[in-house]
Amino acid sequence: MDPRSEVLLRQAELFNGKTLLAGLPADELLTKLPQATGWTWLANDWQMLNHHYNQRIHLATTAPTTKFQTTVLFLPKSKELTEYLLQALAACTELQGSLYLVGEKKAGIERAAKQLATYGKTRKLDSARHCQLWQVQINESTTAPKLQDFAQSYTVNDLTITSFAGVFSHGHLDVGSQLLIQHLDKIPTDKILDFGCGAGVIGALLKQRYPQATVYLQDVDVFAIASTEQTLKNNNLEAITITGDGIDASPKGLTAIITNPPFHQGIQTNYQTTEQLLHYAIDHLVKGGELRLVANSFLKYQPLIQQAFGNCQVLAESNGFKIYSAYKV
Repeated sequence: MDPRSEVLLRQAELFNGKTLLAGLPADELLTKLPQATGWTWLANDWQMLNHHYNQRIHLATTAPTTKFQTTVLFLPKSKELTEYLLQALAACTELQGSLYLVGEKKAGIERAAKQLATYGKTRKLDSARHCQLWQVQINESTTAPKLQDFAQSYTVNDLTITSFAGVFSHGHLDVGSQLLIQHLDKIPTDKILDFGCGAGVIGALLKQRYPQATVYLQDVDVFAIASTEQTLKNNNLEAITITGDGIDASPKGLTAIITNPPFHQGIQTNYQTTEQLLHYAIDHLVKGGELRLVANSFLKYQPLIQQAFGNCQVLAESNGFKIYSAYKV
């Protein structure tokens, strides 16, 4: 069980009423707290939890519309996302109810506790498993935050890119994508997937460059998909968005998969999604289809691509990043 869940269960009597657990890990916590509902924004966690706790898991960028006696935020990585989520939870907590914050010390729980203090006098209830549990009582009604108030926009090649709090490279273009967008030429253009689309910058640029192509933009994070949909709307572009976990959720019959793949989830390093992509991408491509990705040079992806495709070349290298290309022969 996740150590944050273990810390909650040390105080299980506090969560026996109607409780909302926001950003909960995909473990058995809901078994231990039978009156609790989970709220997640990650499709992989939703898929695992929904399998066991059908109708008790909410996948969305916004909190459920009902009120709860108790709400809990499992601390996310982003300070901006923490602010948005705390506002959302405060708004759906009953008056005189409690809002709790739980997280790992290395994730910045003490910093986040200062954000929690916006809603009243905070108390640290527990410190164990390298985690802390904080509480505040909600004594004033608040309104739910508007996601648009947490948006940042920037311009790339005359396109307006919008990202919401918590999305990768929020408010700016990351170095890897900067390199990739310089190498979007000569792509097999019929059905193109932007895998791990984030705010949609790569997919939007592909649709701008290849308007006749069918472009799919996929991400595991519903905040990323909301960002992508706003980016497409900003620029009057039509494409298909997919909220899904990994390459298994991707379409088949693609002519190209273009990606700046993730290797973090929260504060944890996680290569599994990308390694599965490299292994199984070939099954989603037509003959002659291309996988093109950018990655940190220190990541040993080239042998994995070579093993799966039987070919792999480096198209470019700059600022600690490489662009790899492989074709289904």
